[in-house]
Amino acid sequence: MSKHRRKSYRRPIAMAVIAAGAVGVPSVAIACMQTQGDASGRPSGHRENVSSHQRWTGSPSGHEPTAGASKSPTATPSATRTTASPSAPRTTATPRAPRTTATPRAPRTTAAPSAPATTAPASGYAARVLALVNNERSKAGCSPLTMNAKLTKAAQDHSQDMASHRNMSHTGSDGSSPDDRITRAGYSWSSYGENVAYGYSTPEKVMAGWMSSPGHKRNILDCSFKEIGIGLAQPNSYWTQDFGTAR
Repeated sequence: MSKHRRKSYRRPIAMAVIAAGAVGVPSVAIACMQTQGDASGRPSGHRENVSSHQRWTGSPSGHEPTAGASKSPTATPSATRTTASPSAPRTTATPRAPRTTATPRAPRTTAAPSAPATTAPASGYAARVLALVNNERSKAGCSPLTMNAKLTKAAQDHSQDMASHRNMSHTGSDGSSPDDRITRAGYSWSSYGENVAYGYSTPEKVMAGWMSSPGHKRNILDCSFKEIGIGLAQPNSYWTQDFGTAR
């Protein structure tokens, strides 16, 4: 059986699209758009092109603390002694100025990064979905997306929330909207989009479902998006794609 839902919302000043797509077993997704749309019940993708302080319906019921910036550990260089006791050197060199010992406080190769990278390594199901997404984007002439750690957190948290409540929706159990979740994950966006689905057991099947739905396909092939986060939670395979372009 198939399941379709669509929400439309238009902000009078900003031109934006909110498409929430959700796919049911074996069906295609929910979608909500922020542009004028038809009432046919077909799902559409979710896009938002307004500034981050202009949000669509819903207000967060609370903010989770964002993950702290990871710090790259730097090893404390240990002084390696290669000479005998400086009080009795075998040569005439001054013990306080050995010729071969580098100053341990100024290592030549160690550099502490000023900011952690936000690109997340793709692995397993996420890597496969990313490959399928970028394959479709290349056919449309779009640049490939890169995995973003903050978008991935937002997507995974939403998938887990949907699975825990057995409810496929773009609205979280706490009343949050996609931009609420993306923002509280620490991602500063200029545009974003979200696709959701459930009941698809493989990346290939869920991508086929999304690509057969015009709204979800529009998100996947939106050349303005630069990054993506992908989530999957069990039971019943609840999927989330969060797309974004950072400010």
